[in-house]
Parts: sequence; C-alpha cells; structure tokens
Amino acid sequence: MLDELDRRLLRLLQADPGRGVPDLAEAVGSTPARVTRRLDQLRAAGVLLGSRTLIDWRALGYAVAVSLRITLDKTQSRAFDDFLAAARLVPEVIEIQTFLGRVDVRLSLIARDLADYQRIYREQILELPHIADIEALMTVATVKGDESLPL
Repeated sequence: MLDELDRRLLRLLQADPGRGVPDLAEAVGSTPARVTRRLDQLRAAGVLLGSRTLIDWRALGYAVAVSLRITLDKTQSRAFDDFLAAARLVPEVIEIQTFLGRVDVRLSLIARDLADYQRIYREQILELPHIADIEALMTVATVKGDESLPL
C-alpha cells in the first residue's frame, strides 16, 4: 500500500505536521507537484486525516490528570449509550475509551488541583448514569506519549 516516498512523507509530517509542501518536496528529493499528489492520495485513502494543534493543558493551569476505570451496570439495556452521551458533556473529560473485559469504559480527565478534581468527581462523574464501580488512578508521570507510527 505505502511505498518509500509515502513513508518518508509520513515520517516528516509526524515530526512536523505544519511543514509545507515545498519543504517536504526538498526533503524527499521530489517536486512539489508530486508531493501534493501523494498527499492528496493519502488523504483520499484515509491515511492522512488532517493535522491538529496540541495544547499543553498543564500550561493552562491543569495540574492533575486522573484515569477513571468504570464498570457499568449492564443490566440496563442503554447503559453504554446513556453513559457515553453524558460523559461527553463533562468538559474536563479529555478522552473516553471503551473496552471488552471487566472494565467497560476509561475516562481521562484533568483538573486544576485536587480540590477541583474532588468537585468534578462529586458533581459530575458520580452523576453519570449506570455506574456500577469506579477505580481512580492518578497520573504521576507520562513515560511515553508518542503517537508516531513506526514507518
């Protein structure tokens, strides 16, 4: 599916998503027109989904990150749908993942400090529907957070 030119372009874009076509073309030893065609093909194939801006939430005053592992009351037929719809509305929840196994859902949330986390937990998380069990894990350090693929 991918040839060496595609891989080189993707590696460069992973390292610097804002890199322009002329710079990419020079780096891979090709023409801007050929690079543009390749990028268009990668987008059309769904390989390139776009670029994004990463915001460091710590720089904005959020000092606490918590991972909540949640088991839902699956005796309720709409447990997943109701829970996920409500969880999406909590602004401090920055990631939602669903799982197969004992844990059904993992929420990643951020808070300004422990008092703010406690407020969010009591006022918003505990109000989410169909929760059977919650396990909270506070993030001490992120050892690896690289989303780059080994191309």
